[in-house]
Amino acid sequence: MSAPRRSLKKLPLWLVVPAAALVGAAAGGTYGQVRTPQYAATSYVIVVPTERSTAADALGFATAYGRVASQVAILGDAQVWAGVSANTLKDHVRTATSPDAPMISVTATAHRASAAVDMADGVSRALVSNAAHLQGSTNVQVLQLSRAVRPTSPVSPSTPLAALVGGCAGGLLGGLGLLVRPKRRYGDDVHASVPNPSAPDQVQAQAQAAPQPQPKPQPQPQRRSRSRSKSHTQPQAQRQPEAVR
Repeated sequence: MSAPRRSLKKLPLWLVVPAAALVGAAAGGTYGQVRTPQYAATSYVIVVPTERSTAADALGFATAYGRVASQVAILGDAQVWAGVSANTLKDHVRTATSPDAPMISVTATAHRASAAVDMADGVSRALVSNAAHLQGSTNVQVLQLSRAVRPTSPVSPSTPLAALVGGCAGGLLGGLGLLVRPKRRYGDDVHASVPNPSAPDQVQAQAQAAPQPQPKPQPQPQRRSRSRSKSHTQPQAQRQPEAVR
């Protein structure tokens, strides 16, 4: 194992989280510096009822106009005032309606503040123009309530905010990496692996470790009394003279 890898393994594991946070902060700050700022401008359109309609009718038509604001016919008229293509308007313009008021908000985003204002006002004017042609059948009137105001600051995240978000994301990923990493068994890196003994060595070690059987004690012969031995020897002494006779 090389020396750099050994030195890395000796580092404490808790250093992974701050290291990941630093990397994430650096990446987020770089993204905030390189990314082009985005500006947003919003204009408002209101739908008012005529003598032949009610406020409920105006609220329903406001929802309908908000949904069709991205149609090609409306965007085709808006690109004349905005000076951009219809595809650009479709990608960078969003509309929203309110459930309580017959009002439509048109929000446009662009790399320049003036372009965002022109796009928002162009879509609003296109809605008013198309609604005027249909006023005889819808019995509602669409008016531009407020023109878009030139933004003074971008809506895209600033460099410090991007660095903060990147640091939080990096620290979170580092902590998750520590949680899901495989756990290391104790002593795997310190003690070397010892090979298993061979089969004859194992048998010999088991035989030495097994308890040896102890020999059984032999019963000792009982000693005869002297009186009994004398009684056995006396008749033999008396019988010997008889045999000689």
